[in-house]
Parts: sequence; structure tokens; C-alpha cells
Amino acid sequence: MIGVNRKVQVFALGVPCDMRKQFDTLAALVTGQMGRELTSGDVFLFVAKNRRRAKLLYFDGTGLCLFAKRLEHGRFAAVWEASRGATRELTMTELSLFLEGSLLVAKRGVGPRVVTTQDRVVAFR
Repeated sequence: MIGVNRKVQVFALGVPCDMRKQFDTLAALVTGQMGRELTSGDVFLFVAKNRRRAKLLYFDGTGLCLFAKRLEHGRFAAVWEASRGATRELTMTELSLFLEGSLLVAKRGVGPRVVTTQDRVVAFR
């Protein structure tokens, strides 16, 4: 989909988003409301209140990419229900399921957690 690996984190805004927002306004939500660094290479997910539209914001190293999907039938999962307004972290596997219309994403994690360097340091102590 986006040419990213499993190390990339996905963060979903914990509240519904107005889908009229574009690059700059969504970027302001990432830094202000989500408290994340826009140029980190992570993927940021925004979902409309009616859950028929979703947008992904992604910095590929040269500029911002904005991906949008509109469902003709059905609705996306309400990622904000489980997060209670906080930013929700998803794996790339969960993002793929979300974009396919799976409701499982909003209930529990399905992908394995990516092992970080910090995890390895703690394991060898």
C-alpha cells in the first residue's frame, strides 16, 4: 500500500475528524492534538464521524502524502470508541484490516508487536 515496513507505527486520532481538512490542518492535529512528530515517517489515521471516509497522512522523506478512502457500502470501525478520545496506536496489519472494513480493529489488537531495540536491551539484563 504505502511502501512502509512493519517498524512504522500507525496512530489514529481518538475523535471523529472533519474530512474537509487537508494537509496543513491534519498536520496541525498530528503535532497539537496527537502530540506526535509529523516527519517521523509514521502513518496517521483520521476517520469521519459518519465512518464512511478515512484519510491517512504520511511523510515519505520528501513531502507529505495524503491518502483518502470513501466506502460505497458499510462503515469503517469507530477507532475512537475503545480509545475514549486518546490517540490509538495500530499495527500495519490492523491498518490493513481497518481499510478493508474489518470491525476487529476497534476491539482488540491482532498483529504481533514489533520488537524494538529497547526490548532487546531489557531482555538481556
